[in-house]
Amino acid sequence: MKYLEPTYFLDFESERIQEIVSEFKGNSISPKEKAIGLYRKVRDEWKYDPYSITLKPENYRSSHIAAKPSGNCVEKSIVLVSSLRAVGVPARLHLGKVKNHIAVERLTEKFGSNELTPHGMVQAELNGKWLKMSPAFNASLCARFNVEPLEFDGENNSFLQQFNREGSLFMEYVDDYGHFEDVPLDFMRRNIREHYPHIFDRDDSITEFKL
Repeated sequence: MKYLEPTYFLDFESERIQEIVSEFKGNSISPKEKAIGLYRKVRDEWKYDPYSITLKPENYRSSHIAAKPSGNCVEKSIVLVSSLRAVGVPARLHLGKVKNHIAVERLTEKFGSNELTPHGMVQAELNGKWLKMSPAFNASLCARFNVEPLEFDGENNSFLQQFNREGSLFMEYVDDYGHFEDVPLDFMRRNIREHYPHIFDRDDSITEFKL
């Protein structure tokens, strides 16, 4: 099955990804338990950082991302997709556009908007059903913004934190780009340049930046 295969980006045969999944190998652990465990591991062991963006192919390899202490939503999703495939759970990347409504001052300053695109999610096939999950926001970050961390139970979708604990609107999806067998870097490059043209105003050849 194509959603179980390694690719240049989803290089789960690498030593780093194999280290991540080592505790979830073996027939004694069900696919559901593997998916839940890996989801929590990726969600919380890499801090969410939306302000570091790269357009270099080598920086989107799961082994490269996994060696860093943090990642944006797409990067963390790539690590999770790669890790799930490594333990035999079919997985694929899903992209969309989201709008944040809480703590958006820095986002608006850096991106010129409170919209983030492309926003990364993961789809995993469990018991014949494709389920969405979003490992972007680590639990400590959620606590800071008074938002319940997203939990994944292996049976239901878990990708939207619509409200914070006080009932205020936190996030909404404004566009859905669908799922991808591999990391669609060309699409992501076009998407970033289209939505954030001011980032490239001074140097259109820029491929990596910290906002």
